[in-house]
Amino acid sequence: MSTSIVQPLASEKLNDDNYGTWKSNLNTILVIDDLKFVLTEECPPVPAQNVNRTIWDAHDRWTKANEKAKVYILASISDILSKKHEKMVMAKEIMDSLQALFGQPSSSAMHDAIKYVYNFRMKEGTNVREHVLDMMVHFNIVEVNGAVMNEKNQGGFIMESLPKSFFQFRTNAMINKIDYNLITLLNELQIY
Repeated sequence: MSTSIVQPLASEKLNDDNYGTWKSNLNTILVIDDLKFVLTEECPPVPAQNVNRTIWDAHDRWTKANEKAKVYILASISDILSKKHEKMVMAKEIMDSLQALFGQPSSSAMHDAIKYVYNFRMKEGTNVREHVLDMMVHFNIVEVNGAVMNEKNQGGFIMESLPKSFFQFRTNAMINKIDYNLITLLNELQIY
């Protein structure tokens, strides 16, 4: 993982008054590293020894992703909070505990983030990666403050925010009914 992605975690350690920003940064990093699923999906049960390799691979993938997400979370909170939460096995347990301690949804922050996502448009010639990451941060603010915006809708907002130079890309995705996840969409836009 690059230093530029880790930097927000190191510089914005969780404290009493920055929970929303901290969670938004963490969610963005978990999405970029394809780890966020451990916060929403249950761990697959430990398979029997005689099952096929695909089932073992799914379990191993979830377990490794959970460990990595847990490290990111613990590294981005104070030492006291880290000590309190290090014995928890699941990243979701830690996040639920931190939500109970610090997370009070703000309807005005949610409204502002939704308004931003709805109205934001990328200017021709600007960096598409920065644009998409900025949109992802605002999706996370919406989520942190209690609204649900699924990944398909998020991708739709990103596609609609693109300038005319991405018309062919959008048209191709629409005609071929391609539903990109956010990471794939980010990568495809950068290639385009």
